[in-house]
Amino acid sequence: MHWAAAYIGLPWSAHGSGPDAFNCWEFVRVVQDRHFGRVLPDIANPEDMLAMGRTFRDHPERRRWAKVVDSLEGDCVLLRRSRHPIHVGIWLDVDGGGVLHCSQESGVVFQRPDALRLNGWAVEGFYRYSP
Repeated sequence: MHWAAAYIGLPWSAHGSGPDAFNCWEFVRVVQDRHFGRVLPDIANPEDMLAMGRTFRDHPERRRWAKVVDSLEGDCVLLRRSRHPIHVGIWLDVDGGGVLHCSQESGVVFQRPDALRLNGWAVEGFYRYSP
């Protein structure tokens, strides 16, 4: 059984109060730290998507993440609805590949690309950590 199975079904929380409830950013932070040893910046106001985007864009850690075409286990996946990226998850090489993410509608789920599209998500890009 893949380690991600332990997260499936955990609830979403606007405040990302973990370890039992998360917003998308806090979920990615926890998983990147626990399973990949990568520490991502804290975001003071995760409900403000613009502030969240600016925080990550301007944080020194951002320089360690490069946009890539192909996806590998542990890459961050930026997702969007309509024109703007507003959501983030983690790529897993399970069942042909998919995104582990925490959404307001479903809590923590694993979705393959076809299921993401059916739920209104489009992949904006894959980002790989390079120390």
